[in-house]
Amino acid sequence: MEEKKYELAAFAGGCFWCMVKPFDEQPGIIEVTSGYTGGSKENPTYEEVCSETTGHYEAVQIKFNPEVFPYEKLLQVYWQQIDPTDEGGQFYDRGQSYQTAIFYYNEKQKEQAEQSKQDLAENGPFTKPIATKILPADTFYPAEDYHQDYYKKSPLRYNAYHQGSGRAAFIKKHWGNK
Repeated sequence: MEEKKYELAAFAGGCFWCMVKPFDEQPGIIEVTSGYTGGSKENPTYEEVCSETTGHYEAVQIKFNPEVFPYEKLLQVYWQQIDPTDEGGQFYDRGQSYQTAIFYYNEKQKEQAEQSKQDLAENGPFTKPIATKILPADTFYPAEDYHQDYYKKSPLRYNAYHQGSGRAAFIKKHWGNK
């Protein structure tokens, strides 16, 4: 039996609860894990990351089949979930741990991420500069179990947060029903 070649991608887009569902619903996505990356402390907890003392981002790590859902499509989904012009966090959540970043695992991903960022800057729909960082992938620490698949475990709370944070309205305003 032929072994499939899966790849990893990682994206920080504010609260990781809101970053799982858009990817999880796509074909070729094997797994989406909420977690922490980019910081200095090994195995940080949610409370430590939120305290803004570890340097970690809340992020999602995605295991995907690039033959079914290529990295370029992951980037398109990513850009449509965030406000890439916000340097201070995302929507209701403020601070470094909620800033946006694309973490690349190889040079090809880095090039594709840089190109997609340039395309977004040149073609809109935003008029302010794109603040999202493109960084080399670092150790990814899965978040606590209660954070995994939050949109499935707590759909009412997830939907209230997605709406209440301003994320849903922002996405609709800038991307419509894409």
